[in-house]
Amino acid sequence: MWAYSQTGMLWQWAFGGLLGIWLLDGLWQTGTAFGIAMPSGFCGGHGTAAAIGEAFARFGNADMLTLAMTAATVGIVASVFIGLTLIKWGTRRGHSSFLTDFSQLPPELRTGLLPPEKRESLGDASCSSISMDPLTLHFAFIALIALGGYGISQLVAIGLPQLQLPVFSCAFVVGILAKWVCTRSKTIGYLSPTAIGHLSGTFTDLLVAFGISAIRLEVVLHYWQPLAVLLLSGLAVTLLYVLVVSRLLFKGEYWFEKALFTWGWYTGTMAMGIALLRVVDPQMRSRCLDDYALAYLIIAPVEIALITFAPVAFVNGYGLLFLSAALGLGLLLMTLAYVKGWIFRTK
Repeated sequence: MWAYSQTGMLWQWAFGGLLGIWLLDGLWQTGTAFGIAMPSGFCGGHGTAAAIGEAFARFGNADMLTLAMTAATVGIVASVFIGLTLIKWGTRRGHSSFLTDFSQLPPELRTGLLPPEKRESLGDASCSSISMDPLTLHFAFIALIALGGYGISQLVAIGLPQLQLPVFSCAFVVGILAKWVCTRSKTIGYLSPTAIGHLSGTFTDLLVAFGISAIRLEVVLHYWQPLAVLLLSGLAVTLLYVLVVSRLLFKGEYWFEKALFTWGWYTGTMAMGIALLRVVDPQMRSRCLDDYALAYLIIAPVEIALITFAPVAFVNGYGLLFLSAALGLGLLLMTLAYVKGWIFRTK
């Protein structure tokens, strides 16, 4: 799962970036960084699109925010519609291990509304509402981390103007430190993971809405031809990767379920991947999320590095070197998978 997921992410960045440098910039004078708008929006979603757009805006390229947000919006729509098409195709061809007919889906997965017996709690109250509402406490904790990330980003920008770190990356580090402090001080028990999860989901929904509203139509219309080529080719290559490579690495081990999950987060968000997975594996018997949770321990630092250093590399003229490193690292992982016997293996 690690080799498969990490390689797909790296190759999506490499493909989009190299397509932008070698083809789109030559035909439409889009700029060398144009191609990374696709992986920024697809694999990263609106959150990464905002981070990349913010960093490029500081370097004087304000159009990147619209381009990345457009890619994220197209990706999130494609993840649903193409994902559902894949489910119908996979169930007819017998690739699904747990779902034999699309009509078997329970009503809550088709409508999005939960019946009373399947509704879950939004979290535990860890403080008295007389002093502070429990939801406010969790909101303040998240806001403090976001503020810390913003502060670090601004301080770095003052000291090293050539290194514009996205707030997203800085907040990730602050979040790790905040969790360590809460664990050491034994106050972690007053924070409800369920409540924080729902607040994070709420902020993600707002981010998508604000991201779509931030798209400048004049920029989209100006770049509509290269943008269409970039996004359509990105969807095609990503679809080819998940259907082909997942069979090679997961043959006989729920390859279709894992391909569908990665399609969801390669083009939309992690929530989209989980939603598609729940359609074909409602009881999570494939253990796809368990495998991915362990793999993400290694994937996360690479993802943060891509988001953090991509704008810096392109602005300083090292874009091709950055993309070559992503492509080479992906090839190295696939070579490792082949050497270790993870590819073409049989049960």
